[in-house]
Amino acid sequence: MNKVFSRFFNQPWYPILISAYPALALLSANAGQVQPSAGVRPLLASVAFGGVLYFIVWLFFRRSKAHKAAFLTTLLLSLFFSYGHAYIFIDENFPETNYTTWLAIGWIVLALLSILWTTRPKLTFVSSASSLNTVALALLIMPLAQLSLETSPRGAHALGLDNAPVERNLVRPENPPDVYFFILDSYGRSDLLYSAYGFDNSGFVNELEKRDFFVAKCSQSNYVRTEISLASSLNMEYLQGLNEAFAPKSTARRVLWDSLKHSAVRYNFENMGYETVTFDTGFAWLDLNDTDHFMRPPPISSGMTDFEGLFLRTTAARYAQDLGLVDPDYLLGVGFRDRFNFVFSSMDDVAKIQQPTFSYIHVISPHPPFVFDPEGNPTYPPDFWNEQRQYPPDLYQKGYVNQLQYLNKNMLAAIDTIVANSETPPIIILQGDHGPWLQPVNKRFWNLTAIYFPEHQDQLYSTITPVNIFRLVFNTYFGGKYDILEDVSYFSPVPNLYDFSEVPNSCSHADN
Repeated sequence: MNKVFSRFFNQPWYPILISAYPALALLSANAGQVQPSAGVRPLLASVAFGGVLYFIVWLFFRRSKAHKAAFLTTLLLSLFFSYGHAYIFIDENFPETNYTTWLAIGWIVLALLSILWTTRPKLTFVSSASSLNTVALALLIMPLAQLSLETSPRGAHALGLDNAPVERNLVRPENPPDVYFFILDSYGRSDLLYSAYGFDNSGFVNELEKRDFFVAKCSQSNYVRTEISLASSLNMEYLQGLNEAFAPKSTARRVLWDSLKHSAVRYNFENMGYETVTFDTGFAWLDLNDTDHFMRPPPISSGMTDFEGLFLRTTAARYAQDLGLVDPDYLLGVGFRDRFNFVFSSMDDVAKIQQPTFSYIHVISPHPPFVFDPEGNPTYPPDFWNEQRQYPPDLYQKGYVNQLQYLNKNMLAAIDTIVANSETPPIIILQGDHGPWLQPVNKRFWNLTAIYFPEHQDQLYSTITPVNIFRLVFNTYFGGKYDILEDVSYFSPVPNLYDFSEVPNSCSHADN
């Protein structure tokens, strides 16, 4: 057995493993952002490329020099898969440098030197095979282990936090209302939209109020980043008291993301026999893909995913983009448009589900990338950023207002569809997880909050924050006994998301 194992490890099969590593490493680095399935095609393409390159080099050296072929293949693969990373590093740190031509020349020179060195007659690389096989295996084990930790499945009715404030004695009424929770990412309050962008959003607000929505004039989010804002909203509690992982010096997010997927709000509804409905957002850490109805659009019409475009940019194949053969930024827009349109085209189907439902619908809009004009025509995402893929204030404003107007039209149509197909008047919550980017710290909390609360609008108030919304839902409609918390907003910097400092609500429209 030992001889067979030793013989196997002395064969030069490490180039195939090396070719698999870049796709797995990139997938591991983005484990919270994309589903593992997004890496399947890049992985297969990467291994196929490595195998073909190995075969070509093997033909050049002939079979008697397979070890030379393996070593040279590994060097060439390393250059190919590292090129895009070097390109991105230089572009981000030295944007004014004319580096493109020199970088390409440098990599070509390195490739030629690799060929010259490995073809020297005295070098056989036979003794290196066992060590390089071991290194290649280790390289593969690291991202696979990381992916395993990040994607470990949990029970659908689990809780992400030990201290989540669940109530197990809630009562489902005889005619239970469906509950729709729309997160409209980065949707700001009307007074902010007018003061920052000169955009009058009163038309949308008036249409909501005609439909008996309560629109909070002085609402604020409790936090200014999506993941901590939603973790608080869906667990009806400030993060400071939920888990010791949320310590000021911590930068870890695994517990945070788990608290999003397995929240107290979800637990309460499922415990009452509600079916849960969620949609694909394009971000793995936001996707609740173990709900009763996880809805996602068909494969995008472009044929390439966002992750595949990212993988392309990290290799020497990025020149396919420069030559116009592939445009990952165009594909980015296609993916976001497909997911957006699928959400709103599915409202009729969701509203007709026979069982009572809790629908958690996170719409990545008016948040960038900006992929719609006010009429819903496609726009090109790079038109709104600079060469460093950052958003200048004027272009951000243009893209944001464009996208917000199209979102408004779809949102009103969705509300009408939901209400028309509901035997029992539903509960509908529209909430910005925070305000738009590029605003002063205090104004980044100014979010949209609009709530359809049949027969109980008097329970709502103008300074409400997300932490209290579902406390009111459960108390008002399901016999809950939750205390209403003080409405407070907390700022925290990146990367120390849990290093909180209080920011007061300075709204001049507050009432009792």
